Amino acid sequence: MKFKSWLFHIYFLLRRPMTLGVRAVVLDEEAQSVFLVRHTYVKGWHLPGGGVERGETFMQALIKELCEEGHIELTAPPQLFGLYKNAHVTNRDHVALYICRAFRQLKPRMPDREIAEACFFPLNDLPEGVTQATMRRLQEVATQTSPDELW
Repeated sequence: MKFKSWLFHIYFLLRRPMTLGVRAVVLDEEAQSVFLVRHTYVKGWHLPGGGVERGETFMQALIKELCEEGHIELTAPPQLFGLYKNAHVTNRDHVALYICRAFRQLKPRMPDREIAEACFFPLNDLPEGVTQATMRRLQEVATQTSPDELW
């Protein structure tokens, strides 16, 4: 694990006894594409999302993360797809996954210190390096399979 990633998780370990997060499957059904993000501090392509801060609702966190990571604005309520335990880094992380079908992207997301790349990819031509967890979530959504409890 990269030092930045390790430091990031230590910070959250000290600040929160249990971490909560949100992720989004942002689907452009007309173009048959999904929005993915590649961060600067962790390998692979991921679904957009992030932590739920103290005093913040899951929906507020989702709206904030979509705006920050993709300049994406929801135009209708998303569907809560599943709740997961993410034990890859810590045994205390939980993630709510939403499906977002009604949205608009205000402008393309340019790289910065947190986001290396972020864009829509055809579902049948995903980039190399999509994480296994992201692939499993996309498969669950595509087949309407009951979500696995583990991220």
